[in-house]
Amino acid sequence: MSGGSAKPKRRKAAGAALRYEHRPGRPNADEAKKRDWGCAWGCVALPGFGVLLMPLVLFDMYWGHGLWGDLAPAWPGGAYAFAGTAGALVPLVFLAWVAPLTRMNWKKSKRRSLAWAAASLPGLAAGYLVAGVIGTTVRPKRRSDWDYDCYREGGPCWVHVHYPWLWAVGLAATLAVIALLIGLFARHVRRSSATAPSTSEPEAGPTPRSPTGTGGRRPPA
Repeated sequence: MSGGSAKPKRRKAAGAALRYEHRPGRPNADEAKKRDWGCAWGCVALPGFGVLLMPLVLFDMYWGHGLWGDLAPAWPGGAYAFAGTAGALVPLVFLAWVAPLTRMNWKKSKRRSLAWAAASLPGLAAGYLVAGVIGTTVRPKRRSDWDYDCYREGGPCWVHVHYPWLWAVGLAATLAVIALLIGLFARHVRRSSATAPSTSEPEAGPTPRSPTGTGGRRPPA
């Protein structure tokens, strides 16, 4: 009966786990980094947006009334011609700003990319100027804000009273210039495709086995 006195063997302890599962209530390191970057972008974007809008606000405050009260009526053709000029400049200044940016290639040359970025700044400045001219005609959303300053000579309400079709003239001029630019671009593409050298090889001459080939022999009389 010696077999009954044998002691049972103890089980080995389980090895320590190499990976720990993420608990639902415990913050993840990657998520914390993403939140930090999101906060940084938000802190930079809000002041940057304010800096971009500040020139338009200052333009409206200091030059809006004089622009439409003095300059626009004295423009050749009157205020409607002035609105048409501003509307026609919208696609042109946008093209002057965007066209240099399309030539940028940081991987190929950083210096040229910086030069093209600097070349787009005049278009951006002109865009601010045109946007300021158009923004001075926008009335406040609430009618309660249409005060004396709005109806004063050169104010937004004054402009809408004296020139009710101002927006239509500016919009028509913008669409006309856009159509003209599209037509010029299509014409340029057609000319470039017509003058491009042909990459197809010339047609090969007849071989001796072809119906028109003679293989060095004279054709029968």
